[in-house]
This record gives sequence, C-alpha cells and structure tokens, in this order.
Amino acid sequence: MKRLLILTLALGLFCFSALAQDQPAAPQPSTEEQEKEKAERERNAYRLLDQIIDETQSLRLTENRVRVQINAADMLWDQNQARARSLFSMAAESVAELGRTQATSITRRGNGMSVPNAVGPQNLRSYQLRQELVLMAARHDATLAYQLLAITKPPLPPPTDDGRGNRPGITSDDGLEQALLSRVATLDPKLAAQNAEQMMDKGQFPFSLPQVIDQLARQDPDAAAKLADKVVKRLQTTNLLTNSQAGALVQTMLISGPRPPGETAASTSKPPPPGRGWPSVLEQSTYVDLLSTVVDAALKATPATPNSQRIQRPGLPRPNQTPQPPTDAQTEQNNARRLLGGLQSLMPMIDQYLPAKGTTVRQKMTEMGMQSNSMMNMAQLFNGQNGTTIDALVQAAASAPQQVQARIYQQAAYKALEEGDTDRARQIATDHLQSNARDAVMKRIDFREMSKKAETARIEDVRQAAARLQSDNEKLDLLIQIANDTQKSNPKLALQVLEDARQITNHRATGYDHFEQQLKVAHAFAAIDPARSFEVMDPGISQLNELLSAAAILSGFEINMFRDGEMAILSGNGLTSTIGRYGQELALLARSDFDRSEALAGRFQFPEARIMARMAIVQGLLDTKTALGNVSLGNRGGIISQE
Repeated sequence: MKRLLILTLALGLFCFSALAQDQPAAPQPSTEEQEKEKAERERNAYRLLDQIIDETQSLRLTENRVRVQINAADMLWDQNQARARSLFSMAAESVAELGRTQATSITRRGNGMSVPNAVGPQNLRSYQLRQELVLMAARHDATLAYQLLAITKPPLPPPTDDGRGNRPGITSDDGLEQALLSRVATLDPKLAAQNAEQMMDKGQFPFSLPQVIDQLARQDPDAAAKLADKVVKRLQTTNLLTNSQAGALVQTMLISGPRPPGETAASTSKPPPPGRGWPSVLEQSTYVDLLSTVVDAALKATPATPNSQRIQRPGLPRPNQTPQPPTDAQTEQNNARRLLGGLQSLMPMIDQYLPAKGTTVRQKMTEMGMQSNSMMNMAQLFNGQNGTTIDALVQAAASAPQQVQARIYQQAAYKALEEGDTDRARQIATDHLQSNARDAVMKRIDFREMSKKAETARIEDVRQAAARLQSDNEKLDLLIQIANDTQKSNPKLALQVLEDARQITNHRATGYDHFEQQLKVAHAFAAIDPARSFEVMDPGISQLNELLSAAAILSGFEINMFRDGEMAILSGNGLTSTIGRYGQELALLARSDFDRSEALAGRFQFPEARIMARMAIVQGLLDTKTALGNVSLGNRGGIISQE
C-alpha cells in the first residue's frame, strides 16, 4: 500500500508538472482591448502635455519656451490642430522678437557701426530655433511653414561704412529655405515645384531639386518631366566653374544614374539605389548630355601651384592685414577640381555612356594626383552597403591597402557573426587579425555562444563566464544579453542574471558612463519586472538633482550650461543628455505604469529637467519623435533633420 501510495503521488506530481508546462500562453488582448489601451495612453499623454505647457510659462529662457511650444504643437496637431497652430504662432513671435533684439545688439556692439551677420552663440541659437520651428511646421502644413519662415526672418543690419554691404553668413536664409523645400516636397510636391522654380529664377539651385522632381512625378508625371527638363537646361547654360551651388546640384542629379529605359516619370517612386540618397529622375539621353557637360568642365582643372597650397601659420595678424578673397581664376579652378573629384564615383557611368572620355578623365585624375575611387568603394564596404557578402569583404580585404586590411577583415568577421556563422567568424579572426582586433571579434563570438547555451545554463555557469571578463561593461553586456535571450524560456534565470548586473551598477555614479550602465540594467528589467526598473532609476535621479544644483552654482566659472539661473534644455552637454536618456526609459515604462513613471519624472527638482522627462513620456505614449526626446538633444550645427 505504501508503494502504491508513493507511486500514485509521483504520477500525480508528474501529471501536474506536465499540465503546468503545457499551459497555453496568456491570451493576446483583443483588438477592442488594444484600442482601449491606446485611448488610455493618449488621454494620459495629452493630460500630461497640458501640465507641461502650463509649467513652461515659468521658464525664463526664450529658447526653452520656444522649444517646448514647437514640440508640443507637433504632438498636438492630430488631436487639436487649432491649439497646435496657436503654439506655433506663439513660438514664431518669440523667435522674431529674439531676431530683432539680436540685430539691435549687433549694431550697438559696433558703436553705431553694424557688424552684419555676426556669428555668436546668441545668433546661432536664434538661427537653430528658427530652423526647428519652420521644419517642424512643415511636417504638417507647407503653407504654414512658409508663413513662419517669412514671419521670423530677422531684419538685415544696415550696410557697413566700408561700402561692402551685407555679406552672406551662417544666418542666411538660403540653407533653411532649401531644407524647407526638401521637407515640403513630400507634403505638397506642386507647391515645392513652384517654389523651386522661383528659386531658380533668382539664380539659386536648391540641392533638393531631385527630390522635388521625384515627389512631383507621383502626382503629375508631365509636370515632373517639364521641371526636370528646365533644371537641366538651366544647368547647361550656367558656368559650373563660377557657380559652386550649380556644381553641387549637377553631381547630385548624376550620382544615381539615369532612369532605366522603359520607366516613366511616375516610376521614379521606387527607392534610390543602396547608399545613394537621391532617386534617378533623368531620361538616359538627358542624363548623358548633362554628364558630358560636367566632364568637359572638370577637365579644365589644372594642378595647384605651390603658392596656392601655402598654409598661413597661426599667430597674430600683421598690422592692416585682411584676408584676401580668392580671385575669379582661383574660384574656377577650385570648382573644377571639386567637379573632377566628384567624377571618381561616376566613372562606371562615364565608361558606359561616354567611353571615349573615360581615358581622358583618368589621365586628368592622375595628372592632378587624385586617387581612384577604390577608397570610396572601401567606405561602402565598411558601411555594409550594396548587399556586400562575407566573401566579397574577404576578397576586398586581400587586395586592399595594408592600412585598411584589418578593418575590412574585422567587418567580414562581424558580418559572419550576424549571419550566425560563428565558425567562419572565428576562422577569419584567427587567420587575418591580430592583437586587439582579434580579441574584439573573439569576445563577440564568446558572447554569442554563451547566449546560445543560456537556456540550459545554470546561474553558476553564467557567473563563472562573467568573472572571466575584465571590465564591468563587458560583464554587463554578457549578463544583459543572456537575460534577453532567456526572459521567455527561463525567466527565473533571467531575473537572477539581471540581479547580478544590478549589483555591478549598484553604486553612486562617478561618470556619465556609470549612469548609462544603470540605464542599461533598468531597460533590461523593464521587459521582465518593471518595478525593479523604477528601483534602479530612482537613485540616479536623486544624484542628477545634486549635480544640477552644483552645475547651477558653478555656472560661469567652470561650466556654462545655465543662463539667467536656468538650464538650457538642448545645451548638448553630458547632464542634459543623461536627463534625456532617463526620459526615454521612463517613456518606455509609462506604457505599462504611467502613474509611477510620471511620479518619477516629477522627482526632478529643476523644472527644465522635469519638462524634458515628461515630454519624453508624452512622446513615447503618442509614438512621436521630437527633438526633446532624442538622446542627441538637437543638433549643434547645420540644418536639423527631423523625420
């Protein structure tokens, strides 16, 4: 009877275990439930956005208020277009006022003599704000974007007393207007085409003309063909050696090659060739004529003389010495050399369509001391463009210059690893790499193999493998990789592994890299146990508050991230970048626990940091992209790209 009882219990336990293992996965939420969850997220997001807009009124820095208004308008557009337009208008008024104030201050600094287009920190900030405003509005309404462009145009200072007038500088409208044209091409191709023609009539050659033609062809193929024909004729009648803007455009239009025979203008909607940013918009005959024009202009290049290559040594300027602008002849030669350099990537097209000129172009490149386009091809290999295979990379490395061979072999090994062929990756590393490069590849191979075995591994095995690694970053990468690979098949092991990772980072940060380590652990916990993510992040916010207080005290002495007692939201330093990263992780957690995410964001003591974190949460809940939510925290030069 005892044996029978034991056997019965054993069978019962076995059946219970089997049934437990065979339990079906948790049912997926229905479409209706998903819609309810989405609606709840949006309600939370817009409620929080209202709070942010109200809190923004207390900010003193114009750039902070404007940036919040711009991004809030972007996120409100679909929900409340009237209010979004109002926010765009408020931001435009502030930007215009900032431009007027700075124009006045420039004149005063010159003791009554204006300094046109002086480029200082204030001017650059104003210029960037204007870019952000106009390009963000262009995501929704092309006409509104052009209105804002006109409203915010800063007044030109009076001409200088030397009679030279206003010289173009970084505050010129040209770059912004061309970037706006590129954005509007997707939203309203006909308006973009109309504005592009107006710019050409003024002697400008927008770099985004190929994109305008491409987008217009999807709506009106005949209009696109006429615009393309007009552009080419205008380029052929322009001296490419005196007009560098035309020279840049012509190379942009040639790089993607002619439209394949048989395709119509409407077919240009297919994506451009890999690694090239522009579509093919020219018929073959038109393309060949334009290519021939460029070749003839480039062949006028002559080798630079020693005097023209002389570099002035740094030091104090000589009395009454002013930089001399280049002569017309020097400008033409600079542009000719630039065109010739651009032909390096077009040699296959020249050989195909203008074979008689191919030899002449190569001779001219040799005469000018230009290398062939092999280095450009190497760059494409490094970027994994054009569907490069492992064998192609290995073959390219064998014939590449010695100084780049190791890099290409390393790229081949990583590609093999990405494709799951660890044996091939190990063989490439062993046969062709040395020292640090080989060790880096081997380390990745070890990580991959350990991750594959993780489902059957014990926590002791994982700890032994981590102990063999030298740096904390390596240990964290391994532990997090294993946790990610086992979170569904072995959640218990995944939690144990992440607790080990948490112990590595469970100390006061002594640098921004330590903050990033803590955020990596918090991110990994989010998929398994979100409550622990909040626990990991909480001490970091307390420390950031201390650092911000210290930075406010030191501002003007050691650092300059505060002005008028307020932190610039997009200053691009380590502190604001780290706050942005915390905002991103809180945005991820807000999808499952909005209240706790909002509360943790509210623990930032400085309103600027609090607004940044909350804006990131709103962005995450609405699935939008804004400058305030990006890790890069805006750009610090040139036109910002906001997809």
